[in-house]
Amino acid sequence: MADVVTAPPESLAQLLTDHAEAVRGEWIEAAARELYGRTSRGELEREQAEIFDTLVEGLRAGGTSLADAAFDQLRGILADVSATRARLGFTPRETAVGIFALKEGLYPLASSGADITTLLRLVDQLGLITFETFAAARESIIAEQAEQLLELSTPVVKLWKGIVAVPLVGTLDSARAQVVMEKLLNTLVETGSEHAIIDITGVPAVDTQVAQHLLKTVVAARLMGAECTISGIRPQIAQTIVALGIEFGDIRTRATLADALVDALRSGRGDRQGGLPA
Repeated sequence: MADVVTAPPESLAQLLTDHAEAVRGEWIEAAARELYGRTSRGELEREQAEIFDTLVEGLRAGGTSLADAAFDQLRGILADVSATRARLGFTPRETAVGIFALKEGLYPLASSGADITTLLRLVDQLGLITFETFAAARESIIAEQAEQLLELSTPVVKLWKGIVAVPLVGTLDSARAQVVMEKLLNTLVETGSEHAIIDITGVPAVDTQVAQHLLKTVVAARLMGAECTISGIRPQIAQTIVALGIEFGDIRTRATLADALVDALRSGRGDRQGGLPA
């Protein structure tokens, strides 16, 4: 059985150059059918021209696998394309199909007797790295969005001169508790406030873990010279706290945010800084 001799990369580069118009024509048509309405034909042509030309250059440099140094630039281009499509909301299939569609342009070359095994293998590698970089980019975007939502869902508002409040809504986990603490401490420094109200009216349930997060936040605020009041202690929350044996010690608690605000205003610091509201 004779050994299979694969075409050298330089000859494959020349093959692609000689049939560039036909290969790219079939490629763009196949990709456009799959991505109709998702991107413009002009954008597809621009991306594919860049990928095609860089692929040819890599082959001329002797590259036979996408891991070769000859394809460093091509890997960078694919990463940029994948990241852009992840930001635009493309699906993994829509992103990868733009690469795999290149095979539609290569198949006619095989029918003419050319050995395109290396080219087909390269397309598979291109598709895989495109999918991998797309997935990594999308995970990064999701993480950034989650962080932004966490920031937005944890506001610190100034209620009165010297008094700030943190209205909490939803579950208070470790990550969010850290954000709450950081934002509260920064606000205390920026505003010079001496009283902070942590309102848990929107927290659906208080367990031992939530209580520990609240206590740590109060202790951190006290180290900054601010007194804290926890408001929003509903009857159900009070019963749960008692049943769990949670001790808030000397931390002041109030049923509502309004009660906590009045209490802060009536305190010695509140009276000196702003006085009671009319």
